Amino acid sequence: MAWFRAFFGLILLMCFISLGCSSKSSTRAHSLTIAGSTSVQPFAEKLAEIYMEVNHQVVINVQGGGSTAGIKACREKAAQIGTSSRELHADENDLTKIIIAKDGIAIIVHPQNPVKNLTLKELQGIFSGKIRSWSQVGWVDKPIYFVNREEGSGTRDAFESLVMKKGEISDEALVQDSNGSVREIIANNPQSIGYISFGIVNHQVKTIAVNSIYPSATTIKSNLYTLTRPFIFVLPSQPTGLGRQFVNFVLSPEGQQILEKEGLVGIR
Repeated sequence: MAWFRAFFGLILLMCFISLGCSSKSSTRAHSLTIAGSTSVQPFAEKLAEIYMEVNHQVVINVQGGGSTAGIKACREKAAQIGTSSRELHADENDLTKIIIAKDGIAIIVHPQNPVKNLTLKELQGIFSGKIRSWSQVGWVDKPIYFVNREEGSGTRDAFESLVMKKGEISDEALVQDSNGSVREIIANNPQSIGYISFGIVNHQVKTIAVNSIYPSATTIKSNLYTLTRPFIFVLPSQPTGLGRQFVNFVLSPEGQQILEKEGLVGIR
């Protein structure tokens, strides 16, 4: 019987190895990693959550890190999909770009701040440090505290491109690493001003108009609001397999409705 037990044990071991390999292949076949923009992150997480509710065999891991980090992760294949809240730079145009929605960069202040409108020139003056008192833009003679995003942030890159043009943001700015932390700073300091994704503006802060145009679904979709930017999926090549299925879901009427419900502006 010893030979029978040895033979049976060998068969059982082969079965375990076979099952292990099968499970590993299955996991790889149904996993997707998305990384990049912290502005896109909450919306990608929501889409992934709903997609996984219907597709139980799929695991989608959504990470932040910033637009530049996400593009790098895509290029180095650390993530199947990178996300960006800014346009791709000239040296990134070899990657496949898929615009999933539009967003506005909202200029936000404390609800007690009575300023309702700023021109692009006034914004440039504030963030360059040349305009230092609220009295210079129609309020009290108190210092302006301006909040900037960290290097590598797609929101910062878009703000620099759309607002600062060739000017530089002053080093005196308070730097924060997410839209949420900028919003918290503004919500707790009546003399502060900052910029965040329009999609996450809430009652804690007040949005002001830029060149007399407020950000809204209508003004962003028509590009009437000056500070409009795309939210982008970035891939090394045309999507295939699970990547294509998820992209198709995001661009479908259902996916676009989810994004609009969450505060973005759909592209279809």
